[in-house]
Amino acid sequence: MAVAPINKVREVVDYAITRIPSGKIDLGIPNYGYDWTLPFVKGTSKARTIGNQEAVQIAIDAGVPIQFDETAMSPFFQYEKNGVLHEVWFEDVRSYQEKFFLLPYYSLRGMGYWQIMRFFRPNWLLLQSTFQIV
Repeated sequence: MAVAPINKVREVVDYAITRIPSGKIDLGIPNYGYDWTLPFVKGTSKARTIGNQEAVQIAIDAGVPIQFDETAMSPFFQYEKNGVLHEVWFEDVRSYQEKFFLLPYYSLRGMGYWQIMRFFRPNWLLLQSTFQIV
């Protein structure tokens, strides 16, 4: 599934605001993706953590289209390498925009990134155009 599917993020925030004032909550924003091998086996399957730009490059190199899950509001794709099927979920400007929308919607205090060191320029451009950064 997606790294941070918006429907599940909303569920967590909906619960959190019943216990914590929204003005004290920061939303965690993932800045990475996962490359899973398939079939998924609970308890034994492991994913490789990748950057968002790396995910796009994998799709380009494999010649596969990037799809978009409208429920999770997250991009994903499948590809095959060395006879092994992979599924990749990651973040892009569409998924970031959905998460950014939650800050004013819920009157959250702010946000922070998980894995800030994986540079993804579109994120920073969207961030700059969405918020007044002080």
